[in-house]
Amino acid sequence: MVIGKSVEHFILFLVSLVANVFSAFAGGGAGLLQLPALIFLGLPFGIALATHKIASVALGLGATLRHLKEGGLQRRFVIFILASGLPGVLLGASLILQVPGRVAEVALGMLTLGLGLYSVAKPSMGMEEQPRNRSGRGLWIGAVGLFGIGVLNGSLTSGTGLFVTLWLVRWFGADYRQAVAYTLVLVGMFWNGAGAVTLGILGEVRWDWLPALLLGSLLGGYLGAHFAILKGNRWIKRAFEAVTLLIGLKLVIG
Repeated sequence: MVIGKSVEHFILFLVSLVANVFSAFAGGGAGLLQLPALIFLGLPFGIALATHKIASVALGLGATLRHLKEGGLQRRFVIFILASGLPGVLLGASLILQVPGRVAEVALGMLTLGLGLYSVAKPSMGMEEQPRNRSGRGLWIGAVGLFGIGVLNGSLTSGTGLFVTLWLVRWFGADYRQAVAYTLVLVGMFWNGAGAVTLGILGEVRWDWLPALLLGSLLGGYLGAHFAILKGNRWIKRAFEAVTLLIGLKLVIG
């Protein structure tokens, strides 16, 4: 079936808007809807990945505009997350276009399912801030974890922001609302931005689809962040668990 350009772009906008509202609310997972939609509409995996990664930067921008009104991001911790994760993002993005993805997708799906089940099994986790591991050996271990997640973020894009959210909650003692704010601002804008530049240089991008995707990502990021701020930790935790389980199943089933 052939669809017109205007209808095609409207579909892209709607998919991007819905995907990024959920992603900004739960702390990741825009790739659950947006990346498969691009593939379904005819893009090969590599081009779809690069196009999605560039569009997802607008998610971070939209969420940033909302979260900056609330404040609460600590400059030292911001710099630490960027310095730990960005090298991993660049490494992952440079490798993914040369690596068959199916085995890695299944492994990532099983790990993502594990994240959701772990959160379900810990009902009080992330409900209140309990800062820890922010100096010495604990900080270095946290940096290694963020580097590893950065590699996944640069390569297999679906749901890896959720890994950052849970790592900030579990290892560093952030509550879910704080963790989602850090994830959307830093991963959404800077990690995804670095991955987008790398994939844009090394691969192909469907440039004519980007305006609709960018608009949907920008609005979705803002709205999702707004809902997260209004609803608080308990709703964010439930959304996080639902999205991780859905993404995990989707990656495993294919």
